[in-house]
Amino acid sequence: MPATPTHFPPRSAFPAGFRFGAATSAFQIEGAVATDGRGPSWWDVFAQTPGCILDGSNADLACDHYHRWREDLDLARTLGHGAYRFSIAWPRVLPQGRGLVNRAGLDFYDRLVDGLLARGLEPYATLYHWDLPQALALQGGWQVRSTAQAFADYAAEVARRLADRVPHWATLNEPRCAAFVGHLEGRHPPGQQDLSAALRTAHHLLLAHGLAMQALRAEGARGLGIVLDLKPHLPANPTDARDCEAARHGDGVFNRWFLDPLFRGSYPSDITEGWGQAMPEVADGDMDLIATPMDELGINYYTRARVVHDAGLPFPHLREQPEPGLHRSTMGWEDWPQGLLQTLTRVQRDYAPVSVYVAENGCAEPDAVDAQGGVPDPDRLRYLAGHLGACAQALEAGVPLSAYLAWSLLDNFEWGCGYTQRFGLVHVDFTTQRRTPKASALAWRDWLCMQPDLQTR
Repeated sequence: MPATPTHFPPRSAFPAGFRFGAATSAFQIEGAVATDGRGPSWWDVFAQTPGCILDGSNADLACDHYHRWREDLDLARTLGHGAYRFSIAWPRVLPQGRGLVNRAGLDFYDRLVDGLLARGLEPYATLYHWDLPQALALQGGWQVRSTAQAFADYAAEVARRLADRVPHWATLNEPRCAAFVGHLEGRHPPGQQDLSAALRTAHHLLLAHGLAMQALRAEGARGLGIVLDLKPHLPANPTDARDCEAARHGDGVFNRWFLDPLFRGSYPSDITEGWGQAMPEVADGDMDLIATPMDELGINYYTRARVVHDAGLPFPHLREQPEPGLHRSTMGWEDWPQGLLQTLTRVQRDYAPVSVYVAENGCAEPDAVDAQGGVPDPDRLRYLAGHLGACAQALEAGVPLSAYLAWSLLDNFEWGCGYTQRFGLVHVDFTTQRRTPKASALAWRDWLCMQPDLQTR
């Protein structure tokens, strides 16, 4: 039962207990980068490096969520949300990445979790949303295996404090992005363009996930998993064999390179052949650790990849070619909700996770406060309605989907784009820190606060 362009699906399409909410990440909203013992992360250093951030900004203040978290959680509850995904800043807990624990940092997340529960917001915690402690970056970062063990030790420290109250844990957010955007594309720290470094990093990130899963379980944590960014890769011309092959390899690099080891204990053979000598060293037992069974899988979906073969580019020999006429966000991404349905049903068919949830889904638009004090965002409203409709269809198809978390609660520091992109349901004036819910957030609130009708799915 798909949504019409500006209307949400019926509430009866979602079962009792299905959770709706929004997601954030520590580095993008917290600010307070040198407060209460927090150590620097490699993103702090990267953002201070001239030329690395589009608008020359940094996240030293961001949304000042570290001091305004009560206001932000009140806002989420007022908007009808029942769940909230946040990340824990590794350098706030372990300023050197390992060793001495910063109790003030853990205390902050302790208060945050209690604040969520007091407001009826179910906590979804992510342990790594890209803010590697700079001390570990200087020791080789994710390119050395020891960082994986340091991450597992950090996970255990956090779980000892919070596992009794947090029912959902993601080890890593988007390991693909952390590995390839930072080590191959050079747009994130450490700013490298080295395929071998990217593949070595990807393997160590997955190894860190497996080690952390064991550490979390040992501390009594439940609801364990990882969050992957996934998107369908489709040939621009389905009758062109070269476009079809490029799409298959693009899917392998973007999606299967992480899904296969997590669920099947091996890397996809067609992609290992394509990488050739750049493949990382895989030690005995690594793949078994990586494939440690999960309780749930988080999926981030934003858009699809419509690709054409390009022999002039390195493997997988493709470039993306958006479809003319489709709305594209200010990031240049197509609004294509069918891709979320395709992703959810494909993952269930090919990998059969026990449970899945949409951990991020959203779009950046040119939002501004108007003369009446509101923030009209009709394109985001259409995007939100369409993707909730895709979730309804996935449930109808039997996908064990348990939650939908929009990206993001707040406009924030959007990594290499700085403050030039606005993904939030809530507009943030970064000068005054004033929060203004956008029209899409208010429309969604009205839908969330409706009494579900009595129809069954």
